[in-house]
Amino acid sequence: MDILALEKKYKENSAQTKVRELESKLTDFQGNSENISEISSELSYYSELSVKTSQIQKDLKELKNAKEMLEVENDHEIKEMAQEEIDTLEQDIEVLDNDIRKMKISKRFSSQDDDRSTILEIRAGAGGEEASLFAADLFRMYKQYASKKGWSVNLLEASISESGGYKEVIAQIEGKNVYRDLKYESGVHRVQRVPTTESSGRIHTSTTSVAILPEAKEVDIEINPQDLNIEVMRSSGAGGQSVNKTDSAVRITHIPTGIVVSCQETKFQAQNKEKAMAILRARLYDKKKQEEDDKRGDMRSKLIGSAMRSEKIRTYNFPQSRITDHRIKKSWFDIDSIMNGNLEEILKEVKDGIINQLLKEEDKSE
Repeated sequence: MDILALEKKYKENSAQTKVRELESKLTDFQGNSENISEISSELSYYSELSVKTSQIQKDLKELKNAKEMLEVENDHEIKEMAQEEIDTLEQDIEVLDNDIRKMKISKRFSSQDDDRSTILEIRAGAGGEEASLFAADLFRMYKQYASKKGWSVNLLEASISESGGYKEVIAQIEGKNVYRDLKYESGVHRVQRVPTTESSGRIHTSTTSVAILPEAKEVDIEINPQDLNIEVMRSSGAGGQSVNKTDSAVRITHIPTGIVVSCQETKFQAQNKEKAMAILRARLYDKKKQEEDDKRGDMRSKLIGSAMRSEKIRTYNFPQSRITDHRIKKSWFDIDSIMNGNLEEILKEVKDGIINQLLKEEDKSE
């Protein structure tokens, strides 16, 4: 352990100064609830960081004193006590230093969008009907998790396959910190199982893509009405009595980017247009964020940026009741429970695993 380097690293407790600034802001605050929530969140982070920094400063001072005592003391018993204190303090300092580093990396991973609602997009990939059935299973999994968290799920668009699965399903998930909890779910999810249509019992492999987009507000993305080509048509496919009777379905093309969105989930054209615009705003906002990530080109961008969208991030092996996340190389063996929405453990361990990867990368570069 390099004590001198740690003493230099923790010479100042700048987090303490930040805490006083934020407390003063809250005292004199005049603004909306969204801003006060952001300040409170910052205060919580810097308060914890300040406490841990103060503790490591205290431990480093005590470690220095204990080492001095060990050098000058002649009494064998006292020397033993000093050595025990040194061992304990060194362990505590190592844990605190690691905790502080994790906090700072986690802070870097945090986003201004973390407290936002999201647009969830799931699309069947390779595997035909089996892929669409798995898309439906994933949608159900996220719905169940959302229900446990007290979030609401609002279906925006769905394309149903012949087998009753989803070729594509898009939904809005509203609630506190939805994007923060789900943002690492974007990517290709692979399933290995025996399809219900398979008479020989052969295991098939299929894929489904998941995209988690932060919901964008009108102030986030300025859309020029002249850049939109809006078409209305009659709804098609499974639906209620209004299907094929009214021109309620809406398709919007954003001409500059070529992004096309559609919605036919309600029998009211205005509602479908509003939902389609919500999807369009989210995709344009996500595109803007991806471009910013690409410019930054750091490790954070590589792990949660656009590249991950096309990569296989997780495999669901039903015969072995195993789910494996390939980013952190970890498996879980309770697939039925997870598919029923019990995602807390897997989401936390994926986030922690990615942070640990960053810690290792920083260690290499030091």
